[in-house]
Amino acid sequence: MTKQALHMFDNFPHSILHFLGSTTASLCHARQAHAHILKTGLSNHTNITTKLLSLYANNHCFAEASLVLDSVSDPNVFTFSTLIHAFSKLSRFGDALRVFTRMIAHGLMPDGHVFPSVFKACAGLRALEAGQQVHSFASVSGFALDSLVQSSLVHMYMKCDRLRDAHKLFDKITQRDVVIWSALIACYSRRGCIDEAKQLFHKMRDKGVEPNLVSWNGMIAGFNHSGSYTEAVFMFQKMHLEGFQPDGSSISSVLPAIGDLEDLVLGIQIHGYVIKQGFDSDKCVVTALIDMYGKCACRLEMSQVFYEINQMDIGACNALITGLSRNGHVNDALEVFRKFKGQGMELNVISWTSMIASCSQNGKDMEALELFREMQIEGVKPNSVTIPCLLPACGNIAALMHGKAAHCFSLRRGFSNDVYVGSALIDMYANCGKIQLSRLCFEKMLTRNLVCWNAIMGGYAMHGKAKETMEIFNLMQSNGQKPDFISFTCVLSVCSQNGLIEEGWYYFNSMSQEHGMKARIEHYACMVTLLGRVGKLEEAYSMIKSMPFEPDACVWGALLSSCRVHSNVTLGEVAASELFKLEPRNPGNYILLSNIYASEGKWIEVDKVRDMMKGMGLRKNPGCSWIELKNKVHMLLAGDKSHPQIEQIIEKLDELNMEMKKSGYCPKTNFVLQDVEEQDKEQILCGHSEKLAVVFGLLNTSPGSPLRVIKNLRICGDCHAVIKFISSFEGREISVRDTNRFHHFKDGVCSCGDYW
Repeated sequence: MTKQALHMFDNFPHSILHFLGSTTASLCHARQAHAHILKTGLSNHTNITTKLLSLYANNHCFAEASLVLDSVSDPNVFTFSTLIHAFSKLSRFGDALRVFTRMIAHGLMPDGHVFPSVFKACAGLRALEAGQQVHSFASVSGFALDSLVQSSLVHMYMKCDRLRDAHKLFDKITQRDVVIWSALIACYSRRGCIDEAKQLFHKMRDKGVEPNLVSWNGMIAGFNHSGSYTEAVFMFQKMHLEGFQPDGSSISSVLPAIGDLEDLVLGIQIHGYVIKQGFDSDKCVVTALIDMYGKCACRLEMSQVFYEINQMDIGACNALITGLSRNGHVNDALEVFRKFKGQGMELNVISWTSMIASCSQNGKDMEALELFREMQIEGVKPNSVTIPCLLPACGNIAALMHGKAAHCFSLRRGFSNDVYVGSALIDMYANCGKIQLSRLCFEKMLTRNLVCWNAIMGGYAMHGKAKETMEIFNLMQSNGQKPDFISFTCVLSVCSQNGLIEEGWYYFNSMSQEHGMKARIEHYACMVTLLGRVGKLEEAYSMIKSMPFEPDACVWGALLSSCRVHSNVTLGEVAASELFKLEPRNPGNYILLSNIYASEGKWIEVDKVRDMMKGMGLRKNPGCSWIELKNKVHMLLAGDKSHPQIEQIIEKLDELNMEMKKSGYCPKTNFVLQDVEEQDKEQILCGHSEKLAVVFGLLNTSPGSPLRVIKNLRICGDCHAVIKFISSFEGREISVRDTNRFHHFKDGVCSCGDYW
């Protein structure tokens, strides 16, 4: 600012007002004017300070604006409203409410211009209680009858999930424009209230208010959000038939619904419309197209849309990674992710979270943990979605220390009370063998949904704790939460693990008799397992034949596994024959049948099955176990001679075997289903991965420390007996999780009671 301008300000305060209100006034000029105001003692000139405050607020200089506000001895409503409006406009809702509180403390009553900004702040913060208090202010002052205030109140109650209150206020508004109608209709649509949304839509037209593009888009996006995909598509088609031209928002809202419906034909038609109308340059539309093709398992089309983009967009990148992962191409997704990262693209929290989720869901647990570490090194902050995606990876390989670190992270970031984070923590601790910590997390949850109840029930079921599982099942209902099909899977699973025939039948029948729920195929699989494990194989087979739908691989697999336990060749062949049709490339089914033959000494049949596998290029999945030591997860393979400590492991195993034989134990060589000499069978038993992992743990931890092992196959009887002995001889608590359940060994006893 020039000296001439400053001299002008000395003589004419109104000139400062004119200057500060000018469109050419810069931030630099404002600061110089501020200094001059302070120097000349014009701080008490309310109009001048208000203009200055407004200029600072418009330039987002809120520290300076606050200083100006502090210097005003007698502020008026407009002084405060300027700052409240600016904060609200920039979504700094907490600051807006703080200035409003200060305004009230000065004894100033808000006017019709202040209330809408304050209600917007309350809506943004979902601060219902604060919003209701401000509503009372508006009612007392008479501004609650102002149409603009009423409209902002309706929006506030909708945002705070008080749809009924919003509708009551809406009914009181005399002049309702298309904006307020569209907002309420969209809110009902997002809640999945299809009939109410449609009724309001028709009522709007009856009242002479014609819908606009925003009205249609709100319904389409709302129905898609609530999972009413068919309705979303129907509204899109109806809009088009009525002559409304869909815009980019319409298309990007309907494409996810088309993808979820897997309606590829309609998706291709929409793609054609996109090209014709020139929307293929719209980033949101392109991202939605990639997502749609991914959901429809069209990898080629998905990739083609992506690589035709003129300018790379992070949303499209995320959609491609998710699409590849969704269709099982996790290695390709990782490669694309690394490629984007290598090209210097600023991957956001969605990119990292999508990749972590992909690895967790596709057996790449170590990679998921490494990605989480990399993410933080890159300065990308994980959010309340990232943690539930990471925790399953920790649970899958019993990486307890990593899981605890993620738990601490969620506590520090303040989203440990998130219901999905809480549910994932319950599941993680249960998978890591710490069911007591699972229960502690459950008890500390402020709010619980069905996912939480099912998580704790599933945890108890995995640990074979029938009493606790049933208690939670009953407690859930006494708390007003209805069970779903997963809840029944949990209780039926724990019944099958404990051989509880009577209880199993009770829960199975209560689904239809008490809860009006049809049993699903997984419930039949649990019942087949329950009957089969207690030796009622014919009854299990009869149940399969009487099922109201075709049995799947899980059901036949349950029967085949039970036939293996009871060495039933006849039914084993029946189950295997069905499985070979359903899963011709699954080596596990051939191995189970081979083991049934081997247990009966039918070595010719064993050779036939193994020749069949060889001819198909199938190989047995090797036994693999994981153990976490000093924040690192170690993997041991059955018969692996390459481990750096294999000599010490074998030496320790030999010592333990000698001690066991002194105690009268004989190796259970009947679990070696190979036609070899007895001595060779003993050597094969020594190489089982769970034994190697337990002994590795003994060698690398202090005496008395607990051990946690995860195995990818069912634990064999010999390993079970050996680990029982080790727990007593070494004075260790040892947890082993196999594909069936948890085994907690202590003082020579297993929690399963030798029934698994």
